[in-house]
Amino acid sequence: MKTLVLVAHPNLDKSRVNKTWLEEIKKYPDMITVHDLYASYPDWRIDVECEQELAMKHDRIIFQFPFYWYSSPPLLKKWLDDVLTYGWGYTSKGGKLRGKELGLAISIGGSEMDYQPGGGDLYTIHELLSPFHATSNLIETELLMPFTFFDTDDKSGEELVSSARQYAEYLLADEITRFPSR
Repeated sequence: MKTLVLVAHPNLDKSRVNKTWLEEIKKYPDMITVHDLYASYPDWRIDVECEQELAMKHDRIIFQFPFYWYSSPPLLKKWLDDVLTYGWGYTSKGGKLRGKELGLAISIGGSEMDYQPGGGDLYTIHELLSPFHATSNLIETELLMPFTFFDTDDKSGEELVSSARQYAEYLLADEITRFPSR
């Protein structure tokens, strides 16, 4: 299984979590392709054809990002808008990514308890990720259970390294649990 990890972190150099995750997953270049959107497109001019070709070469596509205002950083949203066009990403007869796996790897500053019904953020993380679920449905990919890492500011170096190993295992797994259907 060939996996493409689209990293969308606007300040990766200062990141503790996402940078640690990347150091770990870059150890598997034969199985995991890492593509840093902010490094590739500092001018925000996405090469749509290149991105579409890259996505087509992989069986599994993972969006890796820090959770920003209950969503992804803006360049990932722009990637979705620009790359997943009608006629390529979706049509009435199915798009080019049909049948591929789509996953999310998200670092979250808040606690897991905050993302519970009645918690500080009012909604579960799965409810807040519903736009990705809808996108996956539209482009006919198999949405995977997200890899989530909460309380990022309070984690020790050892916990970060452990999460990076778990993330690599997640990416390298032959089978990942699917996101529940509604």
